[in-house]
Amino acid sequence: MTTTSSAYWEPLWARGRRYRRISEAEALLLAEHLGPGRGRPALDIGSGDGALARRLHRLGYRTTGIDCAPSAVALAAAHGAGPGASWQCLDFAADDLSALPYPAYAVVTCRLVYRWMDDKPAFLDRVRRLLAPGGTFWAVTEIAGRRGEGHPLAHLGISAAEAETLTAGWSDVRVADLDVLRCYALRP
Repeated sequence: MTTTSSAYWEPLWARGRRYRRISEAEALLLAEHLGPGRGRPALDIGSGDGALARRLHRLGYRTTGIDCAPSAVALAAAHGAGPGASWQCLDFAADDLSALPYPAYAVVTCRLVYRWMDDKPAFLDRVRRLLAPGGTFWAVTEIAGRRGEGHPLAHLGISAAEAETLTAGWSDVRVADLDVLRCYALRP
């Protein structure tokens, strides 16, 4: 079983597992790097409970949150976001992306998702194909070595090589650090 599959994530969400909340500092960085949505479409990959998708919606984006775990999608939908936001059960790494509501997105986000992608280059190729001209890919991930040795979550950080794969091939790379997290604003 791969860590990008519903078979891995669904039991965790169904049993009530929850993940790191978005801090105010992270929310401010998001708004600073993405700007106002003005009704443009945004896609949140691995949406989980929908917290990031709801933030995008409040910035004015028409947001679609996707997750491969049906329980996560149900949780996100139960919290709502208002008109212009939608939730969809979809495995970004494996499913047909033509099922998405828009052919291109001004913003594509993934928060605490990149680390789990088995084929990172293929994942990034799919992201690039969905970005509208001038769009932004916003990725938030833990960085290896930021948690103390022996910390139970020390394994969650991406390596320097994985970070290099993430940033390769973009014309504009902006980075901001928040404790164990690194936020990337990447533009083609």
